[in-house]
Amino acid sequence: MSLNLCVLVSGKGSNLKAIIRASASGKIKSKIKLVITNKLTSGAFDICNREGIRCVYMAEENFSSRSKYINEFLRYLRKYKIDLILLAGYLRKLPEEIVKKYRNRILNIHPSLLPSFGGKGMYGLNVHRAVIDSGVKISGVTVHIVTETYDSGPIVMQKAVIVKDDDTPESLSLRTKKAEHILYPKVISLFESKKIKVKNQRVSFV
Repeated sequence: MSLNLCVLVSGKGSNLKAIIRASASGKIKSKIKLVITNKLTSGAFDICNREGIRCVYMAEENFSSRSKYINEFLRYLRKYKIDLILLAGYLRKLPEEIVKKYRNRILNIHPSLLPSFGGKGMYGLNVHRAVIDSGVKISGVTVHIVTETYDSGPIVMQKAVIVKDDDTPESLSLRTKKAEHILYPKVISLFESKKIKVKNQRVSFV
């Protein structure tokens, strides 16, 4: 089953590119119909221009009220008939109204093995620095369902990444990114096949 995807991006967009590659190669059937970014400096604009994908800049601070921001966000999701929303380095907490409207249809990818090293402020190199400082030997990647609380939704799938003795936040980030680019398309494929069942805080495969 092909799904209409919306990808939310704040940074360079490496996971966006990975999802595009997975779609082009047939690893997933779904297509990205819409990209939303809250940063004018995001790499999503160049990526989408090359690929012919609609990219929308939408930052809450540019709206006269929160309700107008939420309504415009939802309008775009309806316009492009979005089935699944994918957060890919999106550094903004989604409004509860959107989370409720798309319950169990919003995913996030986080660069650690949640519930460790998650929560507000834990993104990018902040995560990898905390991982190294803690002395743990294994980190990784988590794809989870987005809820109203940061990094606390049901975990769909995880992939481990070894922490090397000489790792820096930058080197660990590079290896973790590679794991992200493998894991996210796998999870999208599971949603395409309707093999995901969510009950309370647990995800099972049917």
